[in-house]
Amino acid sequence: MEKLQPGGYNGRILRVNLTGGKVTTEKINGSFCRKYIGGAGFIAYYLLSEVKPGTDALSPANKLIFASGPLTGISLGGCARHTVGAKSPLTGGIAKSEVGEYWGAQFKRTGFDALIIEGRSDRPVYLWIHNGKAEIKDAARLWGTNTKETQDSIRAELADARIRVAMIGPGGENMVKYACLMHGPFDAAGRGGMGAVMGSKNLKAVAVRGNNMPPVANKDGVKNMADWLKANSELYQTFSDFGTGSPMARFEQLGNLPIRNFRDGIFPGVEKISAVALKETISVGMDGCFACPVRCKKMVACEQPYHVDRAYGGPEYETIGALGSACGIDDLPAIAKGSELCNAYSLDTISTGLSIAFAMECFERGFLTSDDTGGIDLKFGNAEGMLKMIDLIARREGIGDLLAEGSARIAAKIGHGTDAFAVQVKKQEFPMHEPRLSKSLGLGYMVNPHGADHMDSLIDIFHCEMTEKPDVVVADALPLGFEPAPYLDIGPRKVALFKVQQTKRFIADSLVLCHFLPYSYTQYAEITAAVTGWDTSVMEQYRTAERILTMCRLFNVREGFSAEDDKLPQRFFQPTRDGALSKTALDPEEMEKAKHYYYHLMGWDDRGNPLAQKLEELGIDHLAVK
Repeated sequence: MEKLQPGGYNGRILRVNLTGGKVTTEKINGSFCRKYIGGAGFIAYYLLSEVKPGTDALSPANKLIFASGPLTGISLGGCARHTVGAKSPLTGGIAKSEVGEYWGAQFKRTGFDALIIEGRSDRPVYLWIHNGKAEIKDAARLWGTNTKETQDSIRAELADARIRVAMIGPGGENMVKYACLMHGPFDAAGRGGMGAVMGSKNLKAVAVRGNNMPPVANKDGVKNMADWLKANSELYQTFSDFGTGSPMARFEQLGNLPIRNFRDGIFPGVEKISAVALKETISVGMDGCFACPVRCKKMVACEQPYHVDRAYGGPEYETIGALGSACGIDDLPAIAKGSELCNAYSLDTISTGLSIAFAMECFERGFLTSDDTGGIDLKFGNAEGMLKMIDLIARREGIGDLLAEGSARIAAKIGHGTDAFAVQVKKQEFPMHEPRLSKSLGLGYMVNPHGADHMDSLIDIFHCEMTEKPDVVVADALPLGFEPAPYLDIGPRKVALFKVQQTKRFIADSLVLCHFLPYSYTQYAEITAAVTGWDTSVMEQYRTAERILTMCRLFNVREGFSAEDDKLPQRFFQPTRDGALSKTALDPEEMEKAKHYYYHLMGWDDRGNPLAQKLEELGIDHLAVK
């Protein structure tokens, strides 16, 4: 057992029971930290250990966890992040979502490594955490307010403009299944419905402010990495210039742009809504996270035809795709307004956009009518209709009450085979990247424990030159002995590359480190060693990621998930109606085989259940459901 506290950790967990108003702290030792790291690892451990099987995600028995990692809050680009997790009201399985801003850095300075919130308050409250203390404060006057108003009010009440606030708007209060948890007015822990869990607990916000950062083991090691990042700024310059979304026109040419609910392949208005167009029209600058030189966050503002408040940031690629091309909309100010509304209401823009896109396709096919929509002509391309839907969803009014459930539940309600084009896995809507173009991504959508997700996946087209016979080269796999694989392959070699990329991403989500920074897997280990003082390696991190992924799988298995839930919707086994993928579809048998290759690499059986010997090997057999 490691008795000394490693660098980068406070060694304390804060636990708040809202039912009884009780605040306690618990110690964690170095061995625990090394085994589970933090972030996604802490969340997987505590949810698996403490949330009983079958718990209603919106009941007091669910737990909402904010977890930092050893890298959270150090003065190095990409280290502003933390992870939020709970049992998901959207999927019914485990959920985690990462977010940047300054909240995580401030939370780490309060003297804690994680916050576990349990129970339910009998009235609206918010938490105020500062320098080793936590208070439960009344939030009755804040209930019903948008996120910007909430943050401004809390800062005014506590007389400190530097306080950072994680909070919900009306979408979270009304428990929209995919409500997100905003950190400031434009940084979201977006996926899985964390905002709905917070709303179910009558918790409006968590405000933090601290001054005591735990020491790092090797300051020179951290500085050397910061110097390397500065010297290699060309690796992230495009993000600094445009944020995400600059190659959207190229995405349409290749087939990677989601168009009309992933049905179509041609979108003439793509150049009107790209990040390049945004910078030339409604941009008012860029913003960034704590200590990060990249500054990749868009800030927009306009007055006509919509007033868009710059305080709510601007739409990133996922938002532009979800509220734009996926809905057939090429009106950039309308997309920016939609982004503002989602941030104000605390709604995940991805699930919001694809729930609306699904409803639009149902409307065009006659499965929904004007009677259902309250007279709104909900056809693809109707920007006004999209904006009205966001408002109805947040307030759960009219058809918004149905759309607030997500596309899988909408399809179950409508019937008529509409589930074939509900673009989701485990009830979580797809991000804005096309699995018919990147088979490894399709596999990632299938097997990631929290549902369809691109951040913990391998997107093939980002790792190869699109020549006649390209190979997918995952540079981080080479030190581990994994060779490149053909682009069109989804056999054992490609699946092994996918697993390497997935483990790297899970380690990032546990450290917690931004995926956009150009650090290699080897550099992850080097940064970890510099901060903690551990003699660690890529192989140790690879094995730790296996442990965390397997704990997530254990959670889902005990909630009734099986191999049957690891499947893509029928839409992706057919080509798009036109465009680059008009003759390209996934082969269901090929994808099923790939899924089982992945299971075997993970040490799971053909049903996706982790094998007893694998659990013992990873040191988590005590966490298995007996």
